[in-house]
Amino acid sequence: MPHPTPDHTNDLNDTPPPPPVHYAEQSLLGALLLDPHRLDEIGPLEPGHFTHPAHSELFRAMRTAPAPEAEQHRTSPVWLNSVLDAARPHAPGLTASYLHSLIQVCPWPQHAATYARMVRADHARRSLRLHAERLAQTAVDIALPHRAKATVQQAATLAHFLDDLSGRFTPHPSSLPRTALPPAPARDTSEEALDEERLLIATATAYPAETSQMRWLVPEDFALPLNAALWQCLAALAHRGDPLDPVTVLWEAQHRGLLVHGITPADLLALLSTPVGSPEHWGEKVLERALLSRAQTVAASIAAFTDDLANSPHQLITGSRRALADLNAVRGRWRQATGPATPRTTRPARTPAAPRAGPPARIAPRPVRVSR
Repeated sequence: MPHPTPDHTNDLNDTPPPPPVHYAEQSLLGALLLDPHRLDEIGPLEPGHFTHPAHSELFRAMRTAPAPEAEQHRTSPVWLNSVLDAARPHAPGLTASYLHSLIQVCPWPQHAATYARMVRADHARRSLRLHAERLAQTAVDIALPHRAKATVQQAATLAHFLDDLSGRFTPHPSSLPRTALPPAPARDTSEEALDEERLLIATATAYPAETSQMRWLVPEDFALPLNAALWQCLAALAHRGDPLDPVTVLWEAQHRGLLVHGITPADLLALLSTPVGSPEHWGEKVLERALLSRAQTVAASIAAFTDDLANSPHQLITGSRRALADLNAVRGRWRQATGPATPRTTRPARTPAAPRAGPPARIAPRPVRVSR
């Protein structure tokens, strides 16, 4: 059975074939043109859910045009004419022949609700793709004054959208997508980023007491593997309670095999002997870059899920939530690092405990003096 395309589209040889949702939209519109009363059976559906503008305007017209009487609809095309007149101002290419073609290509008008679910599912996929694109764009937008905060907010918006999306489809045991994920975007290894990591290593060596409190920073946050390994040296010394200074770090680095990767003992001592500022400042800088990088990776993964048409809505939701969990872990550590310090509460003075109830104390009897 042939499936029509709107008359106002150009039939070019290099035009890609329509996706499956295109035929679902045509079948749904054909069913509604044939049986207008099925508008009450298709569930929540909006004109913006359609991929083709002409289909969107046709559905909008169906929602606004008065439904015909059953007998009138059987004997005259008043319903089709009303819909066409309402839609044509916004879609001039629509013709009466296209509307009749939609009716002809609809396999089963009784399946209108199923066709509507297909349209909703594809709209959910496209909407999720837009959310992923916004997350990626926010993470790389250097014009934003607070890029990390904006990225965190965009991630929260994406998570809220997934929660809302999960309530629109009948739940069933979800499975992860089988989509092959693209490689993670390259980390920022600019001179500025590497300088921040080196300054963190040097300053953390100079202030071991403050460094031991920075548990919110992990080696995976570093862009350069050598700097990540040096941070592990600092963390190991602090964890063992060993003295922490340039020489002890050098010794730890030797045992971890770091001096064979293009850095000499003199180079490492020079790096460790130039502290500037505070460890917390540079640690927040490193963690912020890690947060932005992870957001880009998550966005790329979710976009790959949506590009794979084999994924069902539930697979998209499950896979996207799994990807967001990785970003949420970094976001939690970032909030711990940048949030206000929790004031230490002093324990109230302990009041003397009340005597416990028990048997009455025995009183020794007074000795009786016997007179002779």
